[in-house]
Amino acid sequence: MQCDYFDAGLCRSCTLMGQPYAQQLTEKEALARRLLTPFGADVHWLAPGASAERGFRAKAKMVVGRTVAAPTLGILDGAGHGVDLRHCGIIAPGILAAFPALIEAITRAGLDPYDVPSRTGELKHLIVTEAPSGALMVRFVVRSEGSVARVRAVLPWLRDVLPHVRVVTANIHPEHKAVLEGEVEHVLTEEAVLPFAVNDLELQVRPQSFVQTNTAIAAALYAQAREWVDELDPASVWDLYCGVGGFALQTASSAREVVGVEAAPDAVASAELARDARYPAESDRQRIRFIAADATAFALAATEVPELVIVNPPRRGLGNELAEWLQARGPRHVIYSSCNAESLARDLAAMPAYRLRRARVLDMFPQSTHFEVITLLERT
Repeated sequence: MQCDYFDAGLCRSCTLMGQPYAQQLTEKEALARRLLTPFGADVHWLAPGASAERGFRAKAKMVVGRTVAAPTLGILDGAGHGVDLRHCGIIAPGILAAFPALIEAITRAGLDPYDVPSRTGELKHLIVTEAPSGALMVRFVVRSEGSVARVRAVLPWLRDVLPHVRVVTANIHPEHKAVLEGEVEHVLTEEAVLPFAVNDLELQVRPQSFVQTNTAIAAALYAQAREWVDELDPASVWDLYCGVGGFALQTASSAREVVGVEAAPDAVASAELARDARYPAESDRQRIRFIAADATAFALAATEVPELVIVNPPRRGLGNELAEWLQARGPRHVIYSSCNAESLARDLAAMPAYRLRRARVLDMFPQSTHFEVITLLERT
């Protein structure tokens, strides 16, 4: 893939830009094999899951820079000034098509972009998520409550020119620090949830809940987990770090007990909405539960252990306590989905009771060194 921004040195976020995609995928699988083979000499490696090279990002997190009359959407340069990336080739075409109207909305609303060097201005980020249906969620990250009325005032115009915008919010992030968003979220539309179809499941994405950025690869990831779970047919499953419930709901069945655990309350609320739509009976709500809690604390406090555990931790991995709990008390099978093969290898080294039986690289992040690897572990 060729990128004018990369070639001009304006953005180097995609560190593999310009490298043939087949080579990227080959090298990612080679790295995964090198890191993980010590934990299972007879590992069955499934064919890697390739992604589209461009237009795969269904979520764009854009820094707003420069001036209210001519705002930029992109990143900041070394001096803290906006670099415009409104034509970024890895962002989904539907989001790119919405950028001109969103830029005009910023100007119409009089939302002065935040200037990092002087610590002045109001609008910090624009976060746009596109569902497979083409519906959009747009979040304006501003510094103060006073800007909420400005966003609200421009909303009728915005929805007129972008009728597929379903959810619009104003997120309040007053602090001067490198954090994407704040805790307070004002939903300004009647709709507060973005329906997000993945395989045969419609997830319900609330503003502050996590959703995989590459929808096609997320679908392959969930389908792979479902295939393994259906083959093993456990009566009970935990999905730790469950997010909006993707793994939990994709692997649920009419008889299986499933518990999803996630620290973010917004994500748990999203998961419960998706569960209620898919399994409306009260008995199903008792059988498929979501809990807002720290995954490690939940496991350590549990008196019973399920027949299978799914873990999908952040890049840092499970951490010592949860890895030690799995080593000491974990079930026969664990499905570990990781966005960092190095932390996965570190966790496997702390769990010698498990051997790696199956693995598959899924390229969630083309043009970068990052990728997802899903593994099936078995207690020996």
